[in-house]
Amino acid sequence: MLRPKLHSITLLPLILLFLASCSSSLLEPPKTLQKVSNTFSIEKLWQFQVGDGAGDNYLRLTPVLHENILYSVDHTGVVSALRISDRSFRWETKLDMDVGSPLTLSGETLYLGTSEGYLVAIERKTGKVIWKARVGSEVLAAPAVGRGYVVARCVNGEIYTFKASDGEKVWTDRQVTPSLTLRGTSAPVISNDLVLSAFDNGKLIAYNLQTGRVVWQRKIADARGRTTLERLVDIDADIVVSDDVAYTIAFQGKLAAVSLGSGQIIWSRDIDSYIGMVVDPYRIYVVDSNSKIWALDKSNGVAQWKQDSLLRRSATKPVLHSNYIVLGDFNGYLHWIKRDSGKLAARVRLDSFDFTDPSLDEQEDLEYPKSKDILATPITTGNVLIAIDRHGNTEAFKASYP
Repeated sequence: MLRPKLHSITLLPLILLFLASCSSSLLEPPKTLQKVSNTFSIEKLWQFQVGDGAGDNYLRLTPVLHENILYSVDHTGVVSALRISDRSFRWETKLDMDVGSPLTLSGETLYLGTSEGYLVAIERKTGKVIWKARVGSEVLAAPAVGRGYVVARCVNGEIYTFKASDGEKVWTDRQVTPSLTLRGTSAPVISNDLVLSAFDNGKLIAYNLQTGRVVWQRKIADARGRTTLERLVDIDADIVVSDDVAYTIAFQGKLAAVSLGSGQIIWSRDIDSYIGMVVDPYRIYVVDSNSKIWALDKSNGVAQWKQDSLLRRSATKPVLHSNYIVLGDFNGYLHWIKRDSGKLAARVRLDSFDFTDPSLDEQEDLEYPKSKDILATPITTGNVLIAIDRHGNTEAFKASYP
């Protein structure tokens, strides 16, 4: 679903015109799930309420797990550290502002961005706020941290770099942002001495980390079409760096593999997404804008398989777990898909009394219910997977893989 950052009554006729002129797939309901027989056992370990989650906002507030402590943040600014062994809180900090981004953990410090235009550093062991720094606008993507710096990407097209130790501003840059964009931003990435950042104008830019000098820039997607909505080319999916190659994908654009050293495009293919992807040594697993899941050859982008069982179900970015990828959807389901074949292998449902055989009454699908929506990417530790829904209900599952 399109989630514009700008909210104006003048945009309503344009949106209606766009929907009327698009393919019927945008107007169709989510695909109803077919019952699956789980090919391995999944044990529910625990269920716990952690904050208020994203509330009614479309925020992907993925928690961070480190040394048996789950660090999470909700949209109201409550940051907490939960010991998962006994579900006891080590600390809880209430910020004085709403939060827009997930947490980033680096060393002893947690970093996050707020809806009011601040970057915040928090001490990991105590929850004490170390410093706050002003940025140009709302921050929705997780900050990047590395080599003594922290980088934040704002929704207005600005990028800020600070010293990680004290929040001193080092440099900033800004790209022209189209008048209408999707609600979301791609998280910046620090790789060696480069900062990679993708923008709503379809550009991927590599900056020198210390100085902010542009090292190279590439256009990943070109605006096409007659209407403003048809010309959206936002890069909202997070960049993935693997083996000195940056993989990036644009909405209504392309997936491209870009050389970190030269900025040259190694290969590209016509597939679009605002959700994201994950890579392993051989494949890229990407969820496209209609929630089809693709496995592409990492070396050339050739499709190896496609899975459409989650069509239009607002699937999350996938996570690797053993020989599977795992995704959540808008109706509270977690789906396990085999990496080599794309076959659906297992499914459970959050907040379900009988999670081994979840109900498949999908009538509520047509209403896009918010009560069960999974927005954040699941996280893993060993053979345990942890997922959180939009209202902070957090559950852990142990998978007994074959």
